[in-house]
Amino acid sequence: MSKKEKEITIKVEGKEWEELLDKAFNKRIKTVKIDGFRPGKAPKDVFLKKYGKESLYMDAADFAADKAYMKMLEENKDIVQNLVARPDMVVESIDDKGISFKFTLTLRPDVKLGKYKDLGIKKEKAKVTKEEIEESVNNMRQRYAEDVIKDGKITDGDIAVINFEGFVDGKAFEGGKGENYSLKIGSGTFIPGFEDQLIGLSKGDEKDVIVTFPKDYHAADLKGKEATFKVKVLEVKEVSIPELDDDFFADLGMEGITTEEQLKAQISENLMARKEMESENKYFDDLLEAAAKNTKVDVPEAMINDELDRMIKEYEQNLKMQGITLEQFYQFTNSDEEALKGQMREEALKRVTYRLMLEEIAKEEKIEITDEEAKEEVKKLSEKYQMKEEEFLMNFGGLDLVKYDLKMRKAMDVLKG
Repeated sequence: MSKKEKEITIKVEGKEWEELLDKAFNKRIKTVKIDGFRPGKAPKDVFLKKYGKESLYMDAADFAADKAYMKMLEENKDIVQNLVARPDMVVESIDDKGISFKFTLTLRPDVKLGKYKDLGIKKEKAKVTKEEIEESVNNMRQRYAEDVIKDGKITDGDIAVINFEGFVDGKAFEGGKGENYSLKIGSGTFIPGFEDQLIGLSKGDEKDVIVTFPKDYHAADLKGKEATFKVKVLEVKEVSIPELDDDFFADLGMEGITTEEQLKAQISENLMARKEMESENKYFDDLLEAAAKNTKVDVPEAMINDELDRMIKEYEQNLKMQGITLEQFYQFTNSDEEALKGQMREEALKRVTYRLMLEEIAKEEKIEITDEEAKEEVKKLSEKYQMKEEEFLMNFGGLDLVKYDLKMRKAMDVLKG
């Protein structure tokens, strides 16, 4: 056991334990069947004769857990204020006389700060190039592109609407048939070589396209096999990219943007704002990384596990916004929670290390946040997010969390200096 862990044993026994066993009996008697008695009406001694007192232990233990937890907190106020993770609780022993819980408390580890000022970290200057602006304009035009019917031969970048059926050794195979399929030439959607052989064909043309399945193809019975696809071209379309004209700006619907110059100016401003934010975030990350290299701390496993639980919940929320559940994600990626936590572990350790370091810097620099400062921050942020102050506080987690957030930000400001 680490010196920053403390084990505490709490017992619930005697009359208090008997009362919990009675409570467990009253719960169990409603669901068991005893010959000669209506449901829920059998006397306790009859129940105990048939099922034994041990059958009540699990429910009584559940009832006792909360009592034991509160008792542990009450009797160890001087210790629990230094807790940094949820206490681990196990049943040490249980019998008809009582129950004994063992709590393992993880306390805040010692943090030894090294150099955390004048770290020599410079913030990268954000800049936007003409090429980036042009690329953004082109991407915008691509988003408003339309597919129009083309009277001519298929060329690279066109869309061929086709019927096809694939054969291996003269036999059609499963999944090798499609009708009215829109295939963009050059997209690499189909087997290598398939799309290239359509170039030069026109509407109504038919062709046998011969390709070889890759050796690493997902279907075992098709790996490395030569296949013939009978293809018929139903239609040819080309991608029509709009010009930067009045119709385009009307479709765009950006207020005050009616010319190419205005569009590029707005794009430049948006790109600069994004790059400045990225530069600021990178600057903070670099400062934290540099200061952490000079910091010595033995991060408790319980803190890493708590952080991993938080990160999994964050990840689950992000997936929900995309319409995907965590269970679906595990199915799609052939993984599970343990694998995901394994991928996140390094980041979790970094987050906890940075948090402990900033808390120690705040302590070293005697940074304190008054209620007035926190309330002013609440007012400012609630106005920014157009929320009532009470609603903002409820969503943020209360005034203490606002104070903590401000303290951490002030500690970050110390790193800049």
